[in-house]
Amino acid sequence: QVQLVESGGGLVQPGGSLRLSCAASGSIFSIADMGWYRQAPGKERQLVARRTSGGITDYADSVKGRFTISTDNAKNTVYLQMNSLKPEDTAVYYCNVLTYDVRFTYRELWGQGTLVTISS
Repeated sequence: QVQLVESGGGLVQPGGSLRLSCAASGSIFSIADMGWYRQAPGKERQLVARRTSGGITDYADSVKGRFTISTDNAKNTVYLQMNSLKPEDTAVYYCNVLTYDVRFTYRELWGQGTLVTISS
């Protein structure tokens, strides 16, 4: 059983910063990639940023230059540093992890979500 535990959400003023963390624990053979998605009220969940185990990153156009994804492979943890936050960044942020086992059976996992609110 693998669990994802997220932390770091909260309320911040426009222009501020937040750092999200997501730690994967449990029976993990290997992780293919880790990422963050977000879902604003009334909208579909969308990709914010992803990082493969090989270090390849992908960002939504709306966050390029403001958000940075990083991982600590030894701790199976993914971070999202969010700077220059805007009200439109307000959403529930979900951690997403793709694991695989010794037979290369892939499994996608989701965190419980953490609320990020940008407001003055």
